Amino acid sequence: MRIDFQASRRSTVGAEWELALVDRRSGELRSVAEELLAAVRPERAAEHPRIKQELLLNTIEVVSGVCRTVGEVKHDLSEALDEVHRVADPLGVELFSAGSHPFSSWYRQKVTDKERYAKLIDRTQWWGRQMLIYGVHVHVGLDHRDKVLPVLDGLLRYAPHLQALSASSPYWSGEDTGYASNRALMFQQLPTAGLPFQFREWAELEGYVEDMFTTGVIDHFSEIRWDIRPAPHFGTIEMRVCDGLPTLQEVGAISALTQCLVDDFSARLDKGETLPVLPPWHVQENKWRAARYGLDAIVILDAAGRERLVTEDLAELLDRLEPVAKRLDCARELRDVENILRVGASYQRQRAVAKQYNGSLKAVVAALVTEMRDGVPHA
Repeated sequence: MRIDFQASRRSTVGAEWELALVDRRSGELRSVAEELLAAVRPERAAEHPRIKQELLLNTIEVVSGVCRTVGEVKHDLSEALDEVHRVADPLGVELFSAGSHPFSSWYRQKVTDKERYAKLIDRTQWWGRQMLIYGVHVHVGLDHRDKVLPVLDGLLRYAPHLQALSASSPYWSGEDTGYASNRALMFQQLPTAGLPFQFREWAELEGYVEDMFTTGVIDHFSEIRWDIRPAPHFGTIEMRVCDGLPTLQEVGAISALTQCLVDDFSARLDKGETLPVLPPWHVQENKWRAARYGLDAIVILDAAGRERLVTEDLAELLDRLEPVAKRLDCARELRDVENILRVGASYQRQRAVAKQYNGSLKAVVAALVTEMRDGVPHA
């Protein structure tokens, strides 16, 4: 099977941001996506160009265009968010984004009436119906197919850093799971989800995809739901590691970090460098550590097994990427990663709110809604 990669202008960037719809009074999820999408859909258009349908009727997704800078990404997302708020406000519906809803029950949620979603639920059953989770996906353009797999492997070294920064799903069905990102471990239960295979040649990826088609595992490339994956039709590498991020500032920070990493890898490949690769068993362990411990995770750095606290490694990484960020005009957004380290990742902020309000998860949802409105995380 031949898979053509539609090369993009190097390091263009875009983001997809999944948002939960909740009742203003109760904080419970509300299945009103169809009503909202109909209200924002332009006349005679099949759908809104920036506001999209998702698996569950309690969810919508706002997307940016193909952008040169992260600032442009944030502008696109902010405009779409404002448009959704204008139609949601009169309905008593609020928006938030986190890896999961702190207390709504998965079995009460309605699935969008669409063939591909019905097929997914029919195949995956109990696990598929439990996908009450939300994420942020960041696309970065690559100018040559031969860079795709080395960049993917290079990003796996920093997947736990991105997961720890974005971790926002400590609660599930009203209980504290003990994890920073319960979503990370929930989502990988779906077929073809989880960590990607580490292929060395494009032909190996083509062979894998052909096998998946031949055996009926997938009908379309997009059904490969890896944490990091190529998006051949866009000409991008797609970072899908992150939990839902509560604020536009955090989306910008994660987008900048991802864009800078990919651009740095791309430049190093242009110079003939070989990017370091972690063994799959280290990659797997790092994912679990970041999901469990978040910003307190000690991550494995290399094949020799050297380890370091993820926040210490992030501090050094931000300094190293600063010249890249200046070149890409995202230095301010990259430094917003430091703000996450200062005020805490969302899982930490959620637990602090619950502690302040005697364990009230309704208060946690209210805090997430407020952060969404304000656009910045609250200490």
